[in-house]
Amino acid sequence: MEFIRLDDQDNVVTLIKPMEMGAKIEGVEARQMIQRGHKVATASVRKGDAVYKYAQVIGYASQDIQPGDHVHTHNVEFRNVRNDYEFATNLRPVKEVGADQRDSFMGFRRDNGKVGTRNYIGILTSVNCSATAARMIANAFGPEELSQYPNVDGVVAFVHGTGCGMADSGDGFDALQRVMWGYATHPNHAGILMVGLGCEMNQIDWLLEAYGLKHGPLFQTMNIQDVAGLAKTVELGIAKVREMLPEANKCKREPCPVSELTVALQCGGSDAWSGITANPALGKACDLLVAQGGTGVLAETPEIYGAEHMLTRRAIDQATGEKLIALIRWWEDYTLRNKGSMDNNPSPGNKKGGLTTILEKSLGASAKGGTTPLTGVYKYAEKVTSKGFTFMDSPGYDPASVTGQIASGCNLVVFTTGRGSAFGSKPSPCIKVSTNTQMYDRMRNDMDVNAGDMISDGVSLEQKGEEIYRMLIEVASGTQTKSEMQGLGDYEFVPWQIGATM
Repeated sequence: MEFIRLDDQDNVVTLIKPMEMGAKIEGVEARQMIQRGHKVATASVRKGDAVYKYAQVIGYASQDIQPGDHVHTHNVEFRNVRNDYEFATNLRPVKEVGADQRDSFMGFRRDNGKVGTRNYIGILTSVNCSATAARMIANAFGPEELSQYPNVDGVVAFVHGTGCGMADSGDGFDALQRVMWGYATHPNHAGILMVGLGCEMNQIDWLLEAYGLKHGPLFQTMNIQDVAGLAKTVELGIAKVREMLPEANKCKREPCPVSELTVALQCGGSDAWSGITANPALGKACDLLVAQGGTGVLAETPEIYGAEHMLTRRAIDQATGEKLIALIRWWEDYTLRNKGSMDNNPSPGNKKGGLTTILEKSLGASAKGGTTPLTGVYKYAEKVTSKGFTFMDSPGYDPASVTGQIASGCNLVVFTTGRGSAFGSKPSPCIKVSTNTQMYDRMRNDMDVNAGDMISDGVSLEQKGEEIYRMLIEVASGTQTKSEMQGLGDYEFVPWQIGATM
Protein backbone atom coordinates (compact mmCIF):
# COMPACT_ATOMS: atom_id res chain seq x y z
CA MET A 1 0.00 0.00 0.00
CA GLU A 2 1.39 3.41 -1.01
CA PHE A 3 -1.36 5.77 0.16
CA ILE A 4 -4.44 6.08 2.37
CA ARG A 5 -7.80 7.35 1.20
CA LEU A 6 -9.92 8.04 4.26
CA ASP A 7 -13.26 8.50 2.45
CA ASP A 8 -14.59 8.13 -1.08
CA GLN A 9 -15.65 11.80 -0.95
CA ASP A 10 -12.05 12.99 -0.42
CA ASN A 11 -10.22 14.66 -3.28
CA VAL A 12 -6.80 14.04 -1.68
CA VAL A 13 -4.98 10.98 -0.38
CA THR A 14 -2.14 10.71 2.16
CA LEU A 15 1.12 9.11 1.02
CA ILE A 16 2.61 6.27 3.06
CA LYS A 17 5.93 6.58 1.23
CA PRO A 18 7.52 9.37 -0.83
CA MET A 19 6.18 9.72 -4.36
CA GLU A 20 8.63 10.56 -7.13
CA MET A 21 7.61 12.93 -9.91
CA GLY A 22 5.95 10.91 -12.65
CA ALA A 23 4.99 8.02 -10.40
CA LYS A 24 1.33 6.97 -10.53
CA ILE A 25 -1.33 6.11 -7.98
CA GLU A 26 -4.96 5.45 -8.94
CA GLY A 27 -4.02 6.50 -12.47
CA VAL A 28 -2.84 9.92 -11.24
CA GLU A 29 0.71 10.97 -12.10
CA ALA A 30 2.65 13.02 -9.54
CA ARG A 31 3.51 16.45 -10.93
CA GLN A 32 6.39 16.89 -8.45
CA MET A 33 8.20 14.90 -5.75
CA ILE A 34 5.92 14.59 -2.69
CA GLN A 35 7.03 13.54 0.83
CA ARG A 36 5.49 10.73 2.88
CA GLY A 37 2.65 11.90 5.07
CA HIS A 38 1.76 14.68 2.65
CA LYS A 39 -1.30 14.92 0.43
CA VAL A 40 -1.63 14.49 -3.32
CA ALA A 41 -4.69 15.57 -5.30
CA THR A 42 -6.62 12.79 -7.01
CA ALA A 43 -9.09 15.14 -8.69
CA SER A 44 -9.13 18.68 -10.02
CA VAL A 45 -9.97 21.38 -7.48
CA ARG A 46 -10.76 24.83 -8.85
CA LYS A 47 -9.60 27.98 -7.07
CA GLY A 48 -12.01 28.71 -4.21
CA ASP A 49 -13.40 25.17 -4.03
CA ALA A 50 -13.13 22.97 -0.95
CA VAL A 51 -10.40 20.43 -0.31
CA TYR A 52 -11.81 17.32 1.38
CA LYS A 53 -10.19 14.85 3.78
CA TYR A 54 -12.08 12.68 6.32
CA ALA A 55 -15.10 13.60 4.11
CA GLN A 56 -14.79 17.06 5.73
CA VAL A 57 -13.51 20.42 4.50
CA ILE A 58 -9.87 21.00 5.48
CA GLY A 59 -9.40 24.22 3.46
CA TYR A 60 -10.00 25.91 0.13
CA ALA A 61 -7.87 25.95 -2.99
CA SER A 62 -5.97 29.24 -3.24
CA GLN A 63 -5.19 28.39 -6.88
CA ASP A 64 -6.30 25.75 -9.34
CA ILE A 65 -5.10 22.30 -8.22
CA GLN A 66 -4.54 19.56 -10.79
CA PRO A 67 -4.64 15.78 -10.22
CA GLY A 68 -1.15 14.74 -9.08
CA ASP A 69 -0.36 18.09 -7.42
CA HIS A 70 1.13 18.28 -3.94
CA VAL A 71 -1.66 19.75 -1.78
CA HIS A 72 -0.32 21.85 1.08
CA THR A 73 0.10 25.39 2.40
CA HIS A 74 1.22 26.77 -0.99
CA ASN A 75 -2.13 26.07 -2.63
CA VAL A 76 -4.64 25.69 0.24
CA GLU A 77 -6.04 28.55 2.34
CA PHE A 78 -7.94 28.68 5.63
CA ARG A 79 -11.32 30.28 6.28
CA ASN A 80 -13.15 30.67 9.58
CA VAL A 81 -15.83 28.05 9.99
CA ARG A 82 -19.55 28.74 10.14
CA ASN A 83 -21.25 25.40 10.61
CA ASP A 84 -24.92 24.56 10.89
CA TYR A 85 -24.89 22.79 14.25
CA GLU A 86 -26.95 19.78 15.18
CA PHE A 87 -27.39 18.54 18.72
CA ALA A 88 -27.73 14.99 20.05
CA THR A 89 -28.19 13.56 16.54
CA ASN A 90 -25.32 11.05 16.72
CA LEU A 91 -25.72 9.43 20.12
CA ARG A 92 -24.28 5.95 20.29
CA PRO A 93 -25.38 4.30 23.54
CA VAL A 94 -22.51 3.19 25.75
CA LYS A 95 -22.36 -0.58 25.99
CA GLU A 96 -21.43 -0.82 29.65
CA VAL A 97 -19.74 -4.06 30.64
CA GLY A 98 -21.37 -6.45 33.04
CA ALA A 99 -20.30 -6.90 36.66
CA ASP A 100 -18.28 -9.99 35.74
CA GLN A 101 -16.29 -7.97 33.16
CA ARG A 102 -15.39 -5.04 35.38
CA ASP A 103 -11.67 -4.28 35.36
CA SER A 104 -9.70 -2.98 38.33
CA PHE A 105 -6.34 -1.38 39.06
CA MET A 106 -4.22 -0.93 42.16
CA GLY A 107 -4.77 2.64 43.33
CA PHE A 108 -4.58 4.85 46.41
CA ARG A 109 -8.06 5.40 47.85
CA ARG A 110 -8.29 8.72 49.70
CA ASP A 111 -10.47 9.62 52.68
CA ASN A 112 -12.85 11.60 50.43
CA GLY A 113 -13.44 8.53 48.24
CA LYS A 114 -11.32 9.71 45.31
CA VAL A 115 -8.62 7.41 43.93
CA GLY A 116 -5.04 8.29 43.04
CA THR A 117 -2.66 6.56 40.65
CA ARG A 118 0.41 8.10 42.34
CA ASN A 119 1.27 9.19 45.89
CA TYR A 120 3.17 12.49 45.88
CA ILE A 121 3.70 15.30 48.34
CA GLY A 122 3.21 18.53 46.40
CA ILE A 123 4.61 21.98 47.15
CA LEU A 124 2.28 24.48 45.52
CA THR A 125 3.12 28.17 45.05
CA SER A 126 0.62 31.02 44.99
CA VAL A 127 2.96 33.37 43.14
CA ASN A 128 6.22 33.35 41.20
CA CYS A 129 7.89 35.14 44.13
CA SER A 130 7.76 31.93 46.19
CA ALA A 131 8.96 29.65 43.38
CA THR A 132 12.59 29.50 44.51
CA ALA A 133 11.58 28.63 48.07
CA ALA A 134 9.36 25.80 46.82
CA ARG A 135 12.10 24.33 44.62
CA MET A 136 14.63 24.53 47.46
CA ILE A 137 12.27 22.66 49.76
CA ALA A 138 11.57 19.94 47.18
CA ASN A 139 15.25 19.58 46.26
CA ALA A 140 16.12 18.86 49.89
CA PHE A 141 14.56 15.41 49.54
CA GLY A 142 16.89 13.13 47.62
CA PRO A 143 16.70 9.43 46.74
CA GLU A 144 18.42 8.30 49.95
CA GLU A 145 15.88 9.91 52.27
CA LEU A 146 12.88 9.06 50.11
CA SER A 147 13.95 5.41 49.98
CA GLN A 148 12.78 5.20 53.60
CA TYR A 149 9.23 5.86 52.36
CA PRO A 150 8.61 3.32 49.57
CA ASN A 151 4.94 4.26 49.17
CA VAL A 152 5.76 7.90 48.40
CA ASP A 153 6.49 8.67 44.75
CA GLY A 154 8.34 11.88 45.52
CA VAL A 155 8.24 15.48 46.68
CA VAL A 156 7.55 17.82 43.76
CA ALA A 157 7.33 21.62 43.49
CA PHE A 158 4.61 23.16 41.30
CA VAL A 159 5.81 26.67 40.50
CA HIS A 160 4.58 29.17 37.93
CA GLY A 161 5.17 32.67 36.57
CA THR A 162 2.02 34.47 37.68
CA GLY A 163 -0.02 35.15 40.83
CA CYS A 164 0.46 38.93 41.00
CA GLY A 165 0.26 41.87 38.60
CA MET A 166 -3.21 40.65 37.68
CA ALA A 167 -6.83 41.59 38.33
CA ASP A 168 -8.32 40.15 41.51
CA SER A 169 -11.38 38.93 39.61
CA GLY A 170 -12.29 37.77 36.13
CA ASP A 171 -11.28 34.88 33.89
CA GLY A 172 -7.54 34.94 34.66
CA PHE A 173 -7.85 35.06 38.44
CA ASP A 174 -10.64 32.49 38.53
CA ALA A 175 -8.66 30.08 36.32
CA LEU A 176 -5.56 30.32 38.53
CA GLN A 177 -7.63 29.70 41.65
CA ARG A 178 -9.22 26.63 40.05
CA VAL A 179 -5.78 25.29 39.14
CA MET A 180 -4.51 25.76 42.69
CA TRP A 181 -7.60 24.14 44.18
CA GLY A 182 -7.43 21.27 41.70
CA TYR A 183 -3.79 20.49 42.54
CA ALA A 184 -4.30 21.05 46.28
CA THR A 185 -7.08 18.44 46.35
CA HIS A 186 -5.79 16.11 43.65
CA PRO A 187 -6.09 12.40 44.50
CA ASN A 188 -2.48 11.80 43.35
CA HIS A 189 -1.30 13.96 46.27
CA ALA A 190 -1.03 12.49 49.75
CA GLY A 191 0.01 15.87 51.17
CA ILE A 192 0.27 19.52 50.14
CA LEU A 193 2.39 22.42 51.35
CA MET A 194 1.33 25.79 49.91
CA VAL A 195 3.99 28.52 49.86
CA GLY A 196 3.27 32.20 49.20
CA LEU A 197 5.09 35.50 49.54
CA GLY A 198 2.40 37.31 51.48
CA CYS A 199 1.57 40.47 49.53
CA GLU A 200 0.57 38.90 46.20
CA MET A 201 -2.79 39.32 44.50
CA ASN A 202 -3.42 35.56 44.59
CA GLN A 203 -3.76 35.20 48.35
CA ILE A 204 -3.62 31.71 49.83
CA ASP A 205 -6.20 32.63 52.48
CA TRP A 206 -8.69 33.63 49.79
CA LEU A 207 -8.30 30.19 48.22
CA LEU A 208 -8.85 28.44 51.54
CA GLU A 209 -11.97 30.49 52.18
CA ALA A 210 -13.39 30.15 48.66
CA TYR A 211 -12.95 26.38 48.45
CA GLY A 212 -13.24 25.35 52.10
CA LEU A 213 -9.73 23.93 52.40
CA LYS A 214 -8.70 23.11 55.98
CA HIS A 215 -5.28 22.88 57.60
CA GLY A 216 -4.19 19.46 58.85
CA PRO A 217 -1.20 17.15 59.14
CA LEU A 218 -1.16 16.65 55.34
CA PHE A 219 -2.21 20.17 54.32
CA GLN A 220 -0.04 23.10 55.40
CA THR A 221 0.44 26.71 54.28
CA MET A 222 2.97 29.48 54.92
CA ASN A 223 4.09 32.88 53.59
CA ILE A 224 7.71 34.02 53.27
CA GLN A 225 6.97 37.45 54.75
CA ASP A 226 5.27 35.95 57.82
CA VAL A 227 8.02 33.38 58.40
CA ALA A 228 10.65 36.18 58.15
CA GLY A 229 12.54 35.50 54.96
CA LEU A 230 13.58 32.93 52.38
CA ALA A 231 16.07 30.90 54.46
CA LYS A 232 13.68 30.43 57.39
CA THR A 233 10.84 29.58 55.00
CA VAL A 234 12.91 26.85 53.36
CA GLU A 235 13.97 25.49 56.75
CA LEU A 236 10.39 25.44 58.04
CA GLY A 237 9.08 23.98 54.77
CA ILE A 238 11.56 21.09 54.91
CA ALA A 239 10.49 20.38 58.49
CA LYS A 240 6.80 20.38 57.52
CA VAL A 241 7.38 17.97 54.63
CA ARG A 242 9.45 15.67 56.87
CA GLU A 243 6.46 15.48 59.19
CA MET A 244 4.20 14.58 56.28
CA LEU A 245 6.36 11.78 54.85
CA PRO A 246 5.57 9.09 57.47
CA GLU A 247 1.86 9.85 57.16
CA ALA A 248 1.97 9.77 53.37
CA ASN A 249 3.85 6.47 53.48
CA LYS A 250 0.92 4.88 55.30
CA CYS A 251 -1.06 5.06 52.05
CA LYS A 252 -1.09 1.74 50.25
CA ARG A 253 -2.39 0.57 46.90
CA GLU A 254 -5.59 -1.44 46.89
CA PRO A 255 -7.91 -2.80 44.17
CA CYS A 256 -10.08 -0.03 42.71
CA PRO A 257 -12.53 -0.12 39.78
CA VAL A 258 -11.44 1.36 36.44
CA SER A 259 -14.45 3.67 36.78
CA GLU A 260 -12.23 5.74 39.11
CA LEU A 261 -9.87 6.63 36.26
CA THR A 262 -10.15 10.08 34.70
CA VAL A 263 -7.84 10.30 31.68
CA ALA A 264 -6.55 13.43 29.94
CA LEU A 265 -6.68 12.92 26.16
CA GLN A 266 -3.83 15.01 24.77
CA CYS A 267 -1.77 15.40 21.59
CA GLY A 268 1.28 17.44 20.62
CA GLY A 269 3.83 17.56 17.84
CA SER A 270 1.09 16.22 15.56
CA ASP A 271 1.63 15.01 12.00
CA ALA A 272 -0.46 13.61 9.18
CA TRP A 273 -0.61 10.21 10.89
CA SER A 274 -2.05 11.56 14.16
CA GLY A 275 -5.62 11.46 12.84
CA ILE A 276 -5.10 8.10 11.13
CA THR A 277 -3.34 5.97 13.77
CA ALA A 278 -2.68 7.19 17.33
CA ASN A 279 -5.66 9.48 17.84
CA PRO A 280 -8.33 7.02 16.63
CA ALA A 281 -6.60 4.29 18.69
CA LEU A 282 -6.75 6.50 21.78
CA GLY A 283 -10.40 7.16 20.93
CA LYS A 284 -11.01 3.41 20.91
CA ALA A 285 -9.28 3.14 24.32
CA CYS A 286 -11.49 5.99 25.56
CA ASP A 287 -14.59 4.06 24.45
CA LEU A 288 -13.36 1.01 26.42
CA LEU A 289 -12.73 3.23 29.46
CA VAL A 290 -16.20 4.77 29.24
CA ALA A 291 -17.76 1.30 28.99
CA GLN A 292 -16.15 0.59 32.37
CA GLY A 293 -17.69 3.75 33.87
CA GLY A 294 -14.52 5.83 33.56
CA THR A 295 -14.00 9.33 32.20
CA GLY A 296 -12.04 10.76 29.27
CA VAL A 297 -11.30 14.50 29.09
CA LEU A 298 -10.57 16.03 25.69
CA ALA A 299 -9.18 19.61 25.67
CA GLU A 300 -7.34 22.12 23.44
CA THR A 301 -10.29 24.13 22.11
CA PRO A 302 -8.34 25.64 19.17
CA GLU A 303 -7.54 22.08 18.09
CA ILE A 304 -11.16 21.02 17.67
CA TYR A 305 -11.88 24.12 15.57
CA GLY A 306 -13.58 22.97 12.39
CA ALA A 307 -14.52 19.65 14.00
CA GLU A 308 -16.75 20.97 16.78
CA HIS A 309 -19.88 20.27 14.71
CA MET A 310 -19.04 16.57 14.93
CA LEU A 311 -18.89 16.85 18.73
CA THR A 312 -22.16 18.80 19.09
CA ARG A 313 -23.91 15.92 17.33
CA ARG A 314 -22.63 13.70 20.14
CA ALA A 315 -23.69 16.11 22.93
CA ILE A 316 -26.23 14.55 25.26
CA ASP A 317 -28.46 17.62 24.87
CA GLN A 318 -28.56 21.03 23.20
CA ALA A 319 -27.37 22.88 26.32
CA THR A 320 -24.17 20.81 26.41
CA GLY A 321 -23.57 21.35 22.69
CA GLU A 322 -24.14 25.10 22.96
CA LYS A 323 -21.56 25.29 25.75
CA LEU A 324 -19.02 23.97 23.27
CA ILE A 325 -20.06 26.45 20.57
CA ALA A 326 -19.76 29.31 23.09
CA LEU A 327 -16.13 28.29 23.68
CA ILE A 328 -15.47 28.33 19.92
CA ARG A 329 -16.92 31.85 19.60
CA TRP A 330 -14.84 33.04 22.60
CA TRP A 331 -11.68 31.74 20.94
CA GLU A 332 -12.52 33.43 17.63
CA ASP A 333 -12.89 36.73 19.48
CA TYR A 334 -9.79 36.09 21.63
CA THR A 335 -7.54 35.48 18.63
CA LEU A 336 -9.05 38.41 16.69
CA ARG A 337 -8.49 40.98 19.43
CA ASN A 338 -4.93 39.74 19.85
CA LYS A 339 -4.33 40.10 16.08
CA GLY A 340 -4.03 36.36 15.55
CA SER A 341 -5.91 33.72 13.60
CA MET A 342 -7.32 30.35 14.50
CA ASP A 343 -5.09 29.00 11.72
CA ASN A 344 -1.97 30.20 13.58
CA ASN A 345 -2.20 26.95 15.57
CA PRO A 346 -0.46 24.45 13.24
CA SER A 347 3.23 24.79 14.09
CA PRO A 348 6.08 24.58 11.58
CA GLY A 349 6.61 21.00 12.78
CA ASN A 350 2.95 20.15 12.19
CA LYS A 351 3.20 21.48 8.64
CA LYS A 352 6.45 19.66 7.97
CA GLY A 353 4.66 16.50 9.07
CA GLY A 354 1.95 17.02 6.46
CA LEU A 355 -0.75 19.03 8.24
CA THR A 356 -1.90 22.03 6.22
CA THR A 357 -4.60 23.90 8.20
CA ILE A 358 -6.09 23.94 11.70
CA LEU A 359 -9.20 22.35 10.16
CA GLU A 360 -7.22 19.29 9.09
CA LYS A 361 -5.40 19.15 12.43
CA SER A 362 -8.66 19.45 14.39
CA LEU A 363 -10.41 16.67 12.51
CA GLY A 364 -7.57 14.35 13.48
CA ALA A 365 -7.26 15.67 17.04
CA SER A 366 -10.95 15.22 17.84
CA ALA A 367 -10.61 11.49 17.11
CA LYS A 368 -9.01 11.09 20.56
CA GLY A 369 -12.51 11.40 22.01
CA GLY A 370 -13.78 8.14 20.55
CA THR A 371 -17.45 7.69 19.66
CA THR A 372 -19.47 7.83 22.90
CA PRO A 373 -21.81 10.71 23.88
CA LEU A 374 -20.36 14.04 25.04
CA THR A 375 -21.63 14.25 28.62
CA GLY A 376 -20.17 17.56 29.81
CA VAL A 377 -18.28 20.72 28.78
CA TYR A 378 -16.14 22.47 31.40
CA LYS A 379 -14.16 25.64 31.95
CA TYR A 380 -10.38 25.48 32.15
CA ALA A 381 -9.35 23.56 35.31
CA GLU A 382 -12.97 23.17 36.41
CA LYS A 383 -13.69 19.93 38.27
CA VAL A 384 -15.07 17.32 35.89
CA THR A 385 -18.07 15.79 37.62
CA SER A 386 -19.78 13.83 34.84
CA LYS A 387 -18.70 10.38 33.77
CA GLY A 388 -18.00 9.34 30.19
CA PHE A 389 -16.50 11.45 27.41
CA THR A 390 -16.14 15.12 28.36
CA PHE A 391 -14.48 18.32 27.13
CA MET A 392 -12.47 20.98 29.01
CA ASP A 393 -11.62 24.39 27.54
CA SER A 394 -7.89 25.09 27.15
CA PRO A 395 -5.32 26.49 24.75
CA GLY A 396 -3.52 24.12 22.40
CA TYR A 397 -0.22 24.72 24.22
CA ASP A 398 0.43 21.30 25.72
CA PRO A 399 1.82 22.20 29.20
CA ALA A 400 -0.98 24.71 29.85
CA SER A 401 -3.63 22.32 28.58
CA VAL A 402 -2.43 19.33 30.62
CA THR A 403 -2.11 21.52 33.73
CA GLY A 404 -5.81 22.33 33.38
CA GLN A 405 -6.76 18.70 32.77
CA ILE A 406 -4.88 17.54 35.86
CA ALA A 407 -6.50 20.31 37.92
CA SER A 408 -9.88 19.12 36.62
CA GLY A 409 -9.20 15.72 38.21
CA CYS A 410 -7.35 13.68 35.59
CA ASN A 411 -5.24 11.04 37.36
CA LEU A 412 -3.68 9.78 34.08
CA VAL A 413 -2.54 11.48 30.86
CA VAL A 414 -2.24 9.91 27.38
CA PHE A 415 -0.28 12.03 24.92
CA THR A 416 -0.11 11.17 21.22
CA THR A 417 2.69 12.63 19.09
CA GLY A 418 3.90 12.38 15.52
CA ARG A 419 6.95 14.61 15.53
CA GLY A 420 8.18 13.35 18.91
CA SER A 421 7.30 15.49 21.95
CA ALA A 422 9.53 15.30 25.03
CA PHE A 423 6.76 15.74 27.56
CA GLY A 424 5.87 14.36 30.95
CA SER A 425 3.63 15.46 33.80
CA LYS A 426 3.23 15.25 37.56
CA PRO A 427 1.43 14.28 39.66
CA SER A 428 -0.41 12.37 36.92
CA PRO A 429 1.79 10.04 34.84
CA CYS A 430 1.91 10.56 31.08
CA ILE A 431 1.73 7.70 28.53
CA LYS A 432 3.19 8.68 25.16
CA VAL A 433 1.87 7.17 21.92
CA SER A 434 3.75 7.59 18.63
CA THR A 435 1.81 7.98 15.41
CA ASN A 436 4.43 6.43 13.12
CA THR A 437 6.99 3.64 13.38
CA GLN A 438 9.91 5.71 12.07
CA MET A 439 9.66 8.19 14.93
CA TYR A 440 9.02 5.40 17.46
CA ASP A 441 12.22 3.64 16.41
CA ARG A 442 14.13 6.91 16.68
CA MET A 443 12.72 7.83 20.14
CA ARG A 444 12.13 4.48 21.86
CA ASN A 445 13.26 5.88 25.23
CA ASP A 446 10.44 8.43 25.08
CA MET A 447 7.53 6.48 23.58
CA ASP A 448 5.40 3.95 25.48
CA VAL A 449 3.23 2.73 22.59
CA ASN A 450 3.78 2.60 18.83
CA ALA A 451 0.56 3.18 16.91
CA GLY A 452 2.57 3.39 13.70
CA ASP A 453 2.35 -0.39 13.38
CA MET A 454 -1.26 0.15 12.33
CA ILE A 455 0.29 1.24 9.01
CA SER A 456 3.61 -0.62 8.96
CA ASP A 457 2.34 -4.00 10.24
CA GLY A 458 -1.41 -3.96 9.71
CA VAL A 459 -2.36 -3.88 13.40
CA SER A 460 -6.09 -3.18 13.68
CA LEU A 461 -7.70 -0.18 15.36
CA GLU A 462 -9.36 -2.50 17.86
CA GLN A 463 -6.06 -4.17 18.79
CA LYS A 464 -4.25 -0.87 19.26
CA GLY A 465 -7.11 0.61 21.29
CA GLU A 466 -7.08 -2.45 23.55
CA GLU A 467 -3.29 -2.14 23.96
CA ILE A 468 -3.56 1.50 25.07
CA TYR A 469 -6.45 0.68 27.41
CA ARG A 470 -4.46 -2.14 29.06
CA MET A 471 -1.52 0.21 29.49
CA LEU A 472 -3.82 2.66 31.30
CA ILE A 473 -4.48 -0.04 33.87
CA GLU A 474 -0.80 -0.99 34.22
CA VAL A 475 0.37 2.61 34.66
CA ALA A 476 -2.50 3.40 37.04
CA SER A 477 -1.31 0.44 39.12
CA GLY A 478 2.24 1.80 39.42
CA THR A 479 4.15 0.83 36.28
CA GLN A 480 6.39 3.76 35.35
CA THR A 481 6.05 5.45 31.98
CA LYS A 482 9.04 6.40 29.82
CA SER A 483 8.63 10.06 30.78
CA GLU A 484 8.63 9.15 34.48
CA MET A 485 11.79 7.09 34.06
CA GLN A 486 13.50 10.13 32.54
CA GLY A 487 12.37 12.50 35.29
CA LEU A 488 10.00 14.63 33.24
CA GLY A 489 7.17 16.54 34.88
CA ASP A 490 8.86 18.98 37.27
CA TYR A 491 8.73 21.93 34.85
CA GLU A 492 5.51 21.24 32.94
CA PHE A 493 3.16 22.90 35.46
CA VAL A 494 2.00 25.92 33.41
CA PRO A 495 -1.31 27.54 34.43
CA TRP A 496 -2.97 29.34 31.51
CA GLN A 497 -2.48 33.10 31.91
CA ILE A 498 -5.63 34.82 30.69
CA GLY A 499 -5.94 38.60 30.69
CA ALA A 500 -3.62 41.54 31.25
CA THR A 501 -0.41 41.46 33.25
CA MET A 502 -0.30 44.77 35.11
